[in-house]
Amino acid sequence: MKYFFLLLFTQLSATLMMAQTDTTSTMSVMVNGKEYKTVPRHIRISNYGYITGNAINPDKSLRIWLGTYDGSAVKESGTYLIVDADYPDTQENIKTAYSSGMYKGIAAIKYVEETKSPRMEYHVGMSNNKGETIEVKFGNDGYAEFTFNSVLNGTWWKEKGTATAFGGLGRIVNKMEDKAVTGATGFDQDIDPEGNGYKKQKETDMITLTNGKVRIKMAN
Repeated sequence: MKYFFLLLFTQLSATLMMAQTDTTSTMSVMVNGKEYKTVPRHIRISNYGYITGNAINPDKSLRIWLGTYDGSAVKESGTYLIVDADYPDTQENIKTAYSSGMYKGIAAIKYVEETKSPRMEYHVGMSNNKGETIEVKFGNDGYAEFTFNSVLNGTWWKEKGTATAFGGLGRIVNKMEDKAVTGATGFDQDIDPEGNGYKKQKETDMITLTNGKVRIKMAN
């Protein structure tokens, strides 16, 4: 069966988004032993969507995608298998999740943190195929609850010299404007080095997420 999954890590046009901004929603997780708390947002396009929790100074973004086997909206409580965030919908991932009968679908996680301001360097973590899971519970009150632990593959990114030189003052102004938008709305405004003039470094590590909890009002 073909697996329909949300377009991962693609910057979505604001005109296509359906998002809720309920301040009663909560997200908390220990990132390498340090607590990260913020108000999450639910982004949706048609039947597909993801959860994103963002902050500034330093800029941080934690995103959780969920996918079902038939492309329908994710509405079923249960266990979702965490897979490789770079290649989520491979035949191997589909077979593992679907044939076992243990999972309602698959999930992917991405964590981004600014390590040098203004958005000069980043630390990025991506989920992988480690047999980890996310537990999802949909309540009658319209809220969904997520609980998870995950060890992400970490990479380090630095702004390219050419991007800094040719971007000049305008690039810095754009960064500050993006920070302001994220701070004012809670939505991710280019908190991601990939495809934005940054180079991935050779150094790798792990980013450990523990005691992850999300309670969020889902968009109708």
